[in-house]
Amino acid sequence: MTAHYQITGTTAAEILASIETGVRLGELPAGAALPAVRALADQLSVAPGTVAKAYQGLRQRGVVETAGRNGTRVRPKPPVTAGRAELRLPTPPGALDLSVGQPDSRLLPPLGPHLAALASVAGPPVNYSGGRVLPELVDAARERLSADGVPVEAVTVTGGASDAIERLLVTNLRPGDAVAVEDPGWANTIDLVASLGLRVVPMAVDDAGPTPAGLRTALAAGAQAVLVTSRAHNPTGAAVTAQRAAALREVLGRHPDLLLVEDDHAAEISVEPLHSLAGATTTWAFVRSASKPYGPDLRLAVLAGDEATVARVAGRLRVGSGWVSTVLQRLTLSLWRDPAVAEQIALARRSYADRVAALRTALAERGLTGHGRTGINVWLTVPDETRAVAMLRDAGYVVAPGALFRLNSGPGIRITVSPLAERDIEPLADAVARAAASATPTSLSA
Repeated sequence: MTAHYQITGTTAAEILASIETGVRLGELPAGAALPAVRALADQLSVAPGTVAKAYQGLRQRGVVETAGRNGTRVRPKPPVTAGRAELRLPTPPGALDLSVGQPDSRLLPPLGPHLAALASVAGPPVNYSGGRVLPELVDAARERLSADGVPVEAVTVTGGASDAIERLLVTNLRPGDAVAVEDPGWANTIDLVASLGLRVVPMAVDDAGPTPAGLRTALAAGAQAVLVTSRAHNPTGAAVTAQRAAALREVLGRHPDLLLVEDDHAAEISVEPLHSLAGATTTWAFVRSASKPYGPDLRLAVLAGDEATVARVAGRLRVGSGWVSTVLQRLTLSLWRDPAVAEQIALARRSYADRVAALRTALAERGLTGHGRTGINVWLTVPDETRAVAMLRDAGYVVAPGALFRLNSGPGIRITVSPLAERDIEPLADAVARAAASATPTSLSA
């Protein structure tokens, strides 16, 4: 714990509020260790049970996590609006930032012409009574999803993939319920599940997606929901294959009441075909976001699922924010209908695939196994990720530490290929080889 912040309070509520304030102010940054229960109790002259209750409340809200022998620590992305805690360390001058995990802005379709075209045909401003899911967008979404083999029993629109996942979990689960999450997996999802008061259960993943053994282990641990990334898995670039989908469906078929959520966040920029698990359980949802192919500022996702599950999400949206902006819906529809945009998305798909392949090949030539079947990231397991991140930073490359993405799986680093040019590949591979000097394991999960 930082030596500059002193936790105060004589009740569990006061102690909780004090720690939360420290997180909000950035005095207790992500990863900061909190004192042991008895040590803080002695410091504050309160009963150990009082501190334990405060820590329990923080865990239930997803602010902190229990890290075994490492004690209690602030989560990587606690659900507390922060000031300094949200500031990223600056990229050293001249360094190449490969840590962010965002698409190449040069490959995103320009929105200006489509916005101008929409403005020229805009009708009267939409009032509260006019906010809704546009039928023409739903029709287009049904066509696109059906082409990929996704059932379209019911379809709605949410404010992005994370918004959809949050609403699905809130409307189907209760605090304390267990959710199987890929390990390693998307950091935001791990923290989102924890922030809802749900229990995160790690599920092993390899290049073909969640492993059947990992799924069975998670279900044996009491998981009542399973979150699966269909393809372009973040951080490993895994994609569910036809064979793996069949194996996972067999396991899921024995748990029909399970909530199954599929996230196809990359969709059009993935070179791997979709092998969906949709319908493997009675309660299921398939989420496809517009962010990666068309632009992160397009906070829109289509959600397909069984009628009851989709109705719950739509009802939750109606009593909350009401609807997803019809401006965003019309803009997304315009992008979908434009052949020039489709060509640009195809160009992006090939470009990402080429960069991932080139980096994996260069790493292989140096005796290293990079993972990334599709998407914008390459995952590399390393013996010591802290050392690897530091050495690469000194060499002029900023990469994401695996600790952001893993639960029980081993150390690794995530390299985003979006900023890479062809001339960067060989020097980067040399630097990675030096940073991962000792033998590197090849499995993704422990």
